[in-house]
Amino acid sequence: MRQKLALSAAIVLSAVLTTPAVYGQGQAPAAPAAPPAPMSFFITSAGSGDGANLGGLAGADKICQTLGAAAGQGNRTWRAYLSQAAAGNLPPVNARDRIGSGPWYNAKGQLIAGNLEDLHADRNNVRKPTAMNEKGGLVNGVGDMPNQHDMLTGSDSTGRVVPGNAAITTCANWTSNAMGNAMLGHHDRLGGANASWNATHSSAGCSQEALVKTGGAGLFYCFAAN
Repeated sequence: MRQKLALSAAIVLSAVLTTPAVYGQGQAPAAPAAPPAPMSFFITSAGSGDGANLGGLAGADKICQTLGAAAGQGNRTWRAYLSQAAAGNLPPVNARDRIGSGPWYNAKGQLIAGNLEDLHADRNNVRKPTAMNEKGGLVNGVGDMPNQHDMLTGSDSTGRVVPGNAAITTCANWTSNAMGNAMLGHHDRLGGANASWNATHSSAGCSQEALVKTGGAGLFYCFAAN
């Protein structure tokens, strides 16, 4: 009898040691998922309110920095994705050269682009569902009222300043709210003529009214450069 009991105990112990553990019966819970990457890209939830007069690149960067800080990312260096044309004592500046090397993530931790090459190729993730503002909100696009998909860039599709007079490519280097024009991109690019996030068409003017008329609100992209 003792031999039978010992044999039965050995069989039970062997089964316990060789049977995979079931959660709730000794198995450790799975490791928690990694937290989402911190935000390093957003569309401004508001522009200057003065059309394309942003106070130059410095003023635009200040808007990015203020909005980024309000969203809890004030420890990062925020830069506006805007190019500057050569004019007077101002040198040409390419938007792509201002924003670091990536990667960049939106307010929800979704990848926008891994590097500058990806950002300026069709494989980037600048699209309406992902090109959010700093609050994690979607920005109006085609089909919404009002449509606000025009983003100020002053850039060509490679992220470089558009050749030409500053007044007609960058609204006098982001200091004009009246005469002039600026190159715009569409954050809700859909294909065809609407395919570029940073260089789709020129604005109707530089005033707030002109930007609204074209299909925008004086909004622009901000990227964390560090």
